[in-house]
Amino acid sequence: MGPMLDAATRKPIWRHNILDADGICSPGERVENKQVLVNKSMPTVTQTPLEGSTQPALHLHLSFYKGSTDSYIEKVMISSNAEDAFLIKILLRQTRRPEIGDKFSSRHGQKGVCGLIVPQEDMPFCDTGICPDIIMNPHGYPSRMTVGKLIELLAGKAGVLDGRFHYGTAFGGSKVKDVCEDLIRYGYNYQGKDYVTSGITGEPLEAYIYFGPVYYQKLKHMVLDKMHARARGPRAVLTRQPTEGRSRDGGLRLGEMERDCLIGYGASMLLLERLMISSDAFEVDVCGQCGLLGYSGWCHYCKSSCHVSSLRIPYACKLLFQELQSMNIIPRLKLSRYNE
Repeated sequence: MGPMLDAATRKPIWRHNILDADGICSPGERVENKQVLVNKSMPTVTQTPLEGSTQPALHLHLSFYKGSTDSYIEKVMISSNAEDAFLIKILLRQTRRPEIGDKFSSRHGQKGVCGLIVPQEDMPFCDTGICPDIIMNPHGYPSRMTVGKLIELLAGKAGVLDGRFHYGTAFGGSKVKDVCEDLIRYGYNYQGKDYVTSGITGEPLEAYIYFGPVYYQKLKHMVLDKMHARARGPRAVLTRQPTEGRSRDGGLRLGEMERDCLIGYGASMLLLERLMISSDAFEVDVCGQCGLLGYSGWCHYCKSSCHVSSLRIPYACKLLFQELQSMNIIPRLKLSRYNE
């Protein structure tokens, strides 16, 4: 279906702004949050068609764009099989700059997330005026033993000065001793270290810094795609607990190990709130005489309401009791008064 038109202006409404006449978004358009990408409608399937209706009622199946930042439509692919079942694929494009929480890696498996972005004037610089693009914590080396990266930096620095390639693995190729001699020839420290000045204080740093070119790449794991929070939201039908996962707007799980920590602290009311009140609290009526669940203040087993009490339990607990009863295992709750 084509875009829906505004009654007054006869222009497409905002949600259908980017749609073509065939109801599919057109390449090159800028798409914002909650705009429709594919305006699809399907006939409502009913066993008995409505009397007097010649064509079935249509039900909308819209594909929305969900994202905190706008995107551009790069490509649209439409294909179909022999049964005329159509498949529509849309490729979206965004221009992003690195931010705190984005993942980077060198070619030696030294991956990590960006922890701080510093203004250019605060960056340290060496005596030739070069600022580093990335500063890496040296504690990542000893346990991981990525010697190849150390050689890549040393050989890369010598290769830049000499204008040639080096073979930089720990298993052969350019010897570290030869590379060090190349650096000495150009007036550099033989270990690849440089005298670095702090950009904040203007004083030299206490230690010499291992400084040189390393090939880094940006990975697809970006904080913008993983950021997630929720207050109230959708719940699973069976257990009435919050759904799971960012795509389904799910809850943040307090797992077994987190629960153990709270037990260790003795934070019992916090445990109650996280595990029941914020999750799947449910009001049930329990008969104090037979211990079975009642309904609307009435016990169907005892045929009376004089011993029925109302209490809050997790819905999953109530579900477990009912499933056990269906297998002929009868769980009974023993109730006692607060003052007893």
